[in-house]
Amino acid sequence: MSRILSIDFGTKRCGIAVTDESQIIASGLTTVETKNLMSFLSNYFLNNDVEKLIVGEPKTLSNEQSVIEPKIIEFIDKIKSRFLHLEIVRVDERFTSKLAFQAMIDGGLKKNQRRNKKTVDKVSATIILQDFLHFRNK
Repeated sequence: MSRILSIDFGTKRCGIAVTDESQIIASGLTTVETKNLMSFLSNYFLNNDVEKLIVGEPKTLSNEQSVIEPKIIEFIDKIKSRFLHLEIVRVDERFTSKLAFQAMIDGGLKKNQRRNKKTVDKVSATIILQDFLHFRNK
């Protein structure tokens, strides 16, 4: 089976998570500077069989698009034109940063480790992917 990759897209950096080949477990993969994201994905897709890309959809509490949404749409358009085989799915990512922070506390990470934004982004991408897997299997 192919893997599923998820991205918590940000203006500075993007958290990335991936499933195992059985598409059961979501694991944090890495954090990549946004300016290097296309290069990273090109290399990753070259070396790994990925069938779906899950991209977080940030919304406000009033269910409106976040200010970063136009940049995400631009990124998705680039992905679609470059990787024609790849299915792209959007997943609501409201509260994932808060959930990521709480997961790091629950996991026993020290305060200075929780302050690392890269770790928060990677955990957020993992939560986005786990949410997708959970709802897909319902």
